[in-house]
Amino acid sequence: MTLNFRLGAVTLYTIEGTVSYEFGSDLTVLEGPTGVGKSTLLELIKYGFAAGEARLASVATESVHDVALQVEIGEDHYLIARSLDARKCKTVRITDMRTGERLPDLPVDGESSLNTFLLDKLGLPDNIQAAAQKGKSSKPGSRVTFGDIFKFIYIPQYAINRDIADSREGYYDPKRKAVFELLFKLTDPEVLSMQSRVNILNGEIDSADKNLQAILSFLHESNTRSREEVEQQLQEAAFAQDSAQEELNALREQLDPVIDRQTQTYRDLLTDAERTLGEARAAVLDLIRERDEIALETKRVKAAYSRLERMRDAGARLANIEFSVCPRCMQSLKDRPAADDVCRLCLQPDSILSENADDSYELHQLSLQLKEMDAQREVAEQQLAKAQRAAMERESLIEKLTYALEERTAQRVTPRLQAFADASDKIATARTRQEHLDIALQQWDRVTDIAEHVKSLRAEQDHLKATIGARKATIAVHRNAVLARIEDEFRTTVMNLHLAPVESAGFDSENYLPLINGKVFTKTLMSGGGSMTATQIAYWTSLITVARETDSRYPSMLIIDGPRLALNLDSETPKAIYQRLMKGARENPSSVQFIISDNELPDGYGVDYPRVKFDYSNPTVSTIRHPGEGLVPRITPEDSPADED
Repeated sequence: MTLNFRLGAVTLYTIEGTVSYEFGSDLTVLEGPTGVGKSTLLELIKYGFAAGEARLASVATESVHDVALQVEIGEDHYLIARSLDARKCKTVRITDMRTGERLPDLPVDGESSLNTFLLDKLGLPDNIQAAAQKGKSSKPGSRVTFGDIFKFIYIPQYAINRDIADSREGYYDPKRKAVFELLFKLTDPEVLSMQSRVNILNGEIDSADKNLQAILSFLHESNTRSREEVEQQLQEAAFAQDSAQEELNALREQLDPVIDRQTQTYRDLLTDAERTLGEARAAVLDLIRERDEIALETKRVKAAYSRLERMRDAGARLANIEFSVCPRCMQSLKDRPAADDVCRLCLQPDSILSENADDSYELHQLSLQLKEMDAQREVAEQQLAKAQRAAMERESLIEKLTYALEERTAQRVTPRLQAFADASDKIATARTRQEHLDIALQQWDRVTDIAEHVKSLRAEQDHLKATIGARKATIAVHRNAVLARIEDEFRTTVMNLHLAPVESAGFDSENYLPLINGKVFTKTLMSGGGSMTATQIAYWTSLITVARETDSRYPSMLIIDGPRLALNLDSETPKAIYQRLMKGARENPSSVQFIISDNELPDGYGVDYPRVKFDYSNPTVSTIRHPGEGLVPRITPEDSPADED
């Protein structure tokens, strides 16, 4: 039987007051012309459940600030309230209507959200992934949400004449099928989880196979055809290295006696001479640097000495100038009496005449510095010459000692040096070969590891497939019975709706879609025709009828917006549709709930079921004045989300 899922009431909190609608009956029809807001109300219900993106009209976004839903799920009764404010809409407020307890607020998305809460009430976990069950898909599948379940509860006006639960969208097929199977218990979350794991293993196996082929290609190019061949070549390289090492040790033992006491003495003397040569060369460099510093300082002192001499010479030249007139008042000074030792101009004692440049203190000091630096330079030159001679002597000594050593050891050592070098080359070659082979062996190890990993992945995948097959086999009888019952119910319903283009009706047991004239309905019926709408009514009412009669978790509520949208009002089909809806509500009272939104009802609609009438003076959001007929823009399925009415 179906899972009790009923909408008790909807309350809209608007800027001008509160509007409430109760849905206590098994069948409730919202009746009114296009544009009065019927779809607005249904989309607000979808918004309250956070069941995907709702197409909200401007009257909702501009005038409604909260929507509250009274919902029965199983034996529980909740009030779910959600704000339309952009800052508050991410959180939903929930109250337990039986106890009056305010439950913790839940986020719309993420972990422990309203989605988790509603799925849990439907007996489903929130981590179900709907993976593709055919082909070699490597994707784990998209997560099943309450919004996917709601596609089986609410058939909006923009889809009723076009599609069944987004079946035209190929990417959505795995999820639509998974939801169908979950609701009719043709599968369970564990099987879907295993199928998701099977797909993930497809990707892991493909990736491992690619790595394996890449390594095998590398090994083939490196001429290592098998692991055994690499191991054999590695043993041969290790044996070659050991042989070369033994040969090298033997040469060293033969070479040791050649080095006698006199040869060792020559070597000690050569070492000492090389050391003292290094010291002598360092001393030469220090003395050259010292000599250059003295020369630089001498140049600086000479420049200072020349500057002082030029200053004194300039003063002496100026002192010989005799003024004939006063430079201030221009009076003649020729007849002015003045002593020889005073200045004719200022009559002060003439100090210039008493001084002598040779007696200048500064010049005297600079002269002494120049003499001292000349002496230092001579000493530095002498020490430099001595150091250079010492270095030359050490170089000569080193040359003689080197020649003596070569003469003494040439005949005994040289014949063994080539053998020594050959043995060293063999060792180096063997080591390089071993390093190369070690890399190749590591690659063969990787080949073995990857092959084992692929084997384990395939074993896990085969086990999962076998388990899935076994689980499906156990419910095969239930599955076949449910699908056959749906097909019978659908065929009977379609025939009773008197659809002119329909010659035969059936049900696709693989895609879970209706068949019309032997083909999937979308390939037989054109969008925009009433036959498409009637086929949808037959499909959804058949599903909820069969779910009520079998073991299922199918929600007991069905909301249909605009069943007469594209139907000819004069045909028998509109009346047959409502007869089918009334029959579904009448057969098992309180087991299902139909909420229908339509423009006009056919004659013969039962008076036993409420019909809520709306018009332009009494729209669904009645607290907000309606602008009038034709002033509310209609939205087609291709337009952005908004209200249909």
